Amino acid sequence: MNLTFLGTGGGLPSPQRGVSAVALQYGREILLFDCGEGTQRQFMNASLSFMKISSIFITHLHGDHILGIPGLMQSMNLSGRTEPLAVFGPAGTRDFMQAALALGYFNPDYEIKTCELAPGEAVEVAGLMVKAVAADHTVPAISFIIQEPPRKGKFSKKAAKELGIPEGPLYGKLQNGLSVNVNGKVIEPSMVMGPPRKGRKIAYSGDTRPTAAFAAAAADCEVMIHESTVMADLEEQGLEFGHSSAAAAAKIAKAAGAKKLILTHFSNRYEDLAEIEAEAQEIFPETMAAADFYSLEINYSE
Repeated sequence: MNLTFLGTGGGLPSPQRGVSAVALQYGREILLFDCGEGTQRQFMNASLSFMKISSIFITHLHGDHILGIPGLMQSMNLSGRTEPLAVFGPAGTRDFMQAALALGYFNPDYEIKTCELAPGEAVEVAGLMVKAVAADHTVPAISFIIQEPPRKGKFSKKAAKELGIPEGPLYGKLQNGLSVNVNGKVIEPSMVMGPPRKGRKIAYSGDTRPTAAFAAAAADCEVMIHESTVMADLEEQGLEFGHSSAAAAAKIAKAAGAKKLILTHFSNRYEDLAEIEAEAQEIFPETMAAADFYSLEINYSE
């Protein structure tokens, strides 16, 4: 499981930053969260293949989060894509996609499936559960919680030996959930396996004022990605336009018990992100401000 930040700017691109796009690699697939203009080129610069995108998740319909979709779809078509592409987003996503395709500039040779998600609804993609959470922005918007399913518990070799199970194929059967017979005694997997271990969890805010609902939904996540359009001195202005400050994002991460906070969606007034990062770190030390093409491998907490 790997995250790559393809665009970390808010509103419009700058020489230093593209606009919102985050790629989550899981297995052989990529889930793309938001798709600002020029995202397909950002994929190339990041040495990632946009052809591996199976799904696009849109937080809201502001241009810096959706205008890259038509170009990305056309680039996929010109590159010979045949696999279906799924697009998920809030109310209005279906109309936007129909309008983008109705222009008639190209006719994709692959199927495009569009699904609108209301807060509380979830879909399973690539073995991950992606849930929509209500966001607080100036237009209808959602945040996303990405949850990996639980993993098997740890196998206790000590317990197996105490039960007289010989090393070898029987260990594998028990780890795969199968009962085995040893000297006429049935051994159940629960006798040698620990409790299931939770899968990894990522929380992606999109554009939003800070909300307790997002903190609650993101509880105990390995990584929280939260917008940080402004610093605390401009917090009131940020709230007026539906955005969060770095300090507010840090408070949300702390309330959620997140393991790590990554800030993104920075106003172009900030060229150097050191002060933004420091502001959040005073509240939540495990914070970093993402730059374009920053990549992070997400490890298991246990």
